[in-house]
Amino acid sequence: MTLDTTLDRAAAGSAKPAARVLAVDGLTKTFMMYHLDRRLPGFDDVSFTLAEGEFLLLSGENGAGKSTLLRTLFRTYVPNRGTALFHMSDGGTIDLARAADIDIVQLRKGEIGFVTQFLNARPRVSAEDLVAEPLVLAGRPFEAAREEARRLLGAFGLQPALFPAYPSTFSGGEQQKVNLARALIRPPRLLLLDEPTASLDRTARAALVDRLARMKAAGVAMIGVFHHPEDVAALVDRDVHLTRQKIRENADVAE
Repeated sequence: MTLDTTLDRAAAGSAKPAARVLAVDGLTKTFMMYHLDRRLPGFDDVSFTLAEGEFLLLSGENGAGKSTLLRTLFRTYVPNRGTALFHMSDGGTIDLARAADIDIVQLRKGEIGFVTQFLNARPRVSAEDLVAEPLVLAGRPFEAAREEARRLLGAFGLQPALFPAYPSTFSGGEQQKVNLARALIRPPRLLLLDEPTASLDRTARAALVDRLARMKAAGVAMIGVFHHPEDVAALVDRDVHLTRQKIRENADVAE
């Protein structure tokens, strides 16, 4: 399969110690249900650090707050307390828990990526153009971006006849392939993965793991929730296990 060669170049040229990307300390999220006059816990007192090229797996029972934690780091939700210090590529540091919305929007354009199992397909935009868009916005010539989009869609197993078609007409599995290709075509500094393999066949899952391995080697830091964690077992450096009222961090997967 053919993937973005910029990942290989970045990995080959990286020999310095991995720099810190994220430091989470005491992060807590609860939800107020006003009609019940009660608070429901999302997650409580989460702390961990993450470096370049490190893959952190979030595990735990249903309802422990794994997806909520990812959405809080992406700032879909605002935490109740704690900090999440993100070290940007320009050397600056920003607290994702308190950053202004405009700063979060800028970070999402290139520094922080989020992959879910759902595609927000826009009407009358083809699969290849939807996937190519992040590269075009970053300054890549349109035809070069579209060609890279086709290569990545093919790697995930989407049939070439569907490249110019509208994803809104696709099956759930086909839409997820488009979703992954769009999210991964331009590697961010921090990648958040929320059940990305849920609707994928075996070939697409293998292609995803291969892509993530290349991104990890190129220095992308990743935090993921996986229904089948064995898919990414070879990539995982640490496992942060969430329970309903506490968190336990394992220092090393091998241990």
